[in-house]
Amino acid sequence: MTVTGAPAAGDNIPVRAGRGRRKASPEATDERRRIILAAALDVFSRHGFAAARLDDVAAQAGVAKGTLYLYFPNKQTLFQELIRSYLSPLFDKLAQETPPDVPPQAFIARFFEMFRTQVLGTERQRILHLLISEGSRFPEIAEFYHREVVSRGIELVQGVLRRAAQEGVPSAATLAQFPQLLVAPMIVAVIWDSLFGRIHPLDVDGMLKAHVRLLTSSEEPKP
Repeated sequence: MTVTGAPAAGDNIPVRAGRGRRKASPEATDERRRIILAAALDVFSRHGFAAARLDDVAAQAGVAKGTLYLYFPNKQTLFQELIRSYLSPLFDKLAQETPPDVPPQAFIARFFEMFRTQVLGTERQRILHLLISEGSRFPEIAEFYHREVVSRGIELVQGVLRRAAQEGVPSAATLAQFPQLLVAPMIVAVIWDSLFGRIHPLDVDGMLKAHVRLLTSSEEPKP
């Protein structure tokens, strides 16, 4: 998802109709909303959720603080909209592109490819890092992310793997029971990059491919 930069100097597109003022078009409203979200992501990334101020978001977006409140009434709503706008569409797209009879190995490979190309090195990775570092301090945000993203991803993954388990595919039943095993290397990649990326870069592509082989080629453990 490409997010545009700050508005040009002198941008005075109104967001409310008033006497002698032209009501903003839907395109202008959407553009200003995208600008605010991009500014919020930058401010949250630099300061963390707790220390971030809406004054700073408004200043970076080039809008009055009152204008920002017209779009987002508080900081939590603003952060939740970052999650909804940047991350939720990924699972909509993955679900639409997943046929009912997809082989589990093909699905897992596609799942990892989406993460590698659409999350790593993008604005979405910055949001995940914020969630990992501050989610425990702000449970409402963690709960929102779980509801909007995690639970939907688990439902999609378990649907594929349960069908595969019924067909006797090795490891499918275990993965359906513990889908966290599937996403574990993604979390490792985000944490590793934020802590050690500059001194010890991780071959994420190689790690994900190795993880696919480990998950799909091993036999189920015997009781």
